[in-house]
Amino acid sequence: MFSERSDPGGAPNPLTQARAARDAAGEPTLDLTPGNPTTIGLPWDEAAALRALHRPDAYAPAPFGHPAARAAVSAALAAEGVAVPPSHVVMSASTSEAYAWIFNLLCDPGDEVLVPEPSYPLLSHLAHLTGVQLASYPLDPDGWALDLAALYEAIGPRTRAIVAVSPNNPTGQYLRRDSLAGLAAFELPLIVDEVFYTYPLDAPDDRARAASCEDTLIFALDGLSKRAALPQLKLAWTTVTGPGAHEALARLEGIADTFLSVATPVQLALAELLALPTAPDAIRARTRKNLATLRERVAGTAITAPPVEGGWYAPIRLPATRTDEAWALSLLAEGVHVHPGYLYDFPHDQAWLVLGLIAPEDDFARGVDAIIREARR
Repeated sequence: MFSERSDPGGAPNPLTQARAARDAAGEPTLDLTPGNPTTIGLPWDEAAALRALHRPDAYAPAPFGHPAARAAVSAALAAEGVAVPPSHVVMSASTSEAYAWIFNLLCDPGDEVLVPEPSYPLLSHLAHLTGVQLASYPLDPDGWALDLAALYEAIGPRTRAIVAVSPNNPTGQYLRRDSLAGLAAFELPLIVDEVFYTYPLDAPDDRARAASCEDTLIFALDGLSKRAALPQLKLAWTTVTGPGAHEALARLEGIADTFLSVATPVQLALAELLALPTAPDAIRARTRKNLATLRERVAGTAITAPPVEGGWYAPIRLPATRTDEAWALSLLAEGVHVHPGYLYDFPHDQAWLVLGLIAPEDDFARGVDAIIREARR
């Protein structure tokens, strides 16, 4: 009766079950896994946002989005030194939707897209729903930089595109200019997720915006969810640049027109929403403070905190005396919730945990101290 693609999978993993049991029992938990900026006590310009959303009766359907929204994205990028005309901007309700559209644009069922490892697990679900196969290319474990030689070896006869994330989620490394040029040399379309780009931590001087490369077809993704800390308003965008962009846009138009998923009021408000700095600035201050706390407190312990160049997350490596899931379960028993590295495809013979740097500062510091205590046992 139902498609194989709609199968939700097996039972929740042990960590999810343990957290649910803890919540049901009313036990307090320090959550070091947050990704939702609306639930972590950030200040934001509520009055200004409501003023921006002043056209609730407006409806102007257009496959690629309202011209005002496309122009707002183009202007925001121009202010950052990236030249993309409004005609090459495609609005969607989310970057997840944009991924699905691009997979459908580039791939027939069974075709393959290369994704970095480690990286965010959502891509596997999107690929499954669109009938696309994923294959991974490993990042260099010495700093998680892009390994072009390993990527080349991963390209197969049905590879249709390469996904890169800049900065990578959760390892936090930006694409460098030479790495972007190396990716373009493979002459495959690039899908570059830049949702965390505007949250630098220790960003390198040679980090590159995807649209700055003119040597291959590039789809660069961003949106309000991270850039403006407004996931509840459901608006994202994709810039389409490089050789083949015009045909790609012509084909994307039919896909986008099939759904018309983006609300008009938020598009009309986009220029004003992008100008609201309060929550994003608070996130930048918090992530820098929490990263500094992490580095200071794990120094001289058995825990390693590798460099993180940008984004909202920080992976840490613990002794491989137990699995990352076992570490996460033992920490949860002590009241601290962290993500085990296997959720992001970190090496399975190592013990990695992923911490959310947007957690409230006091919670984060207390959680890191609990991790250190657990590692000393």
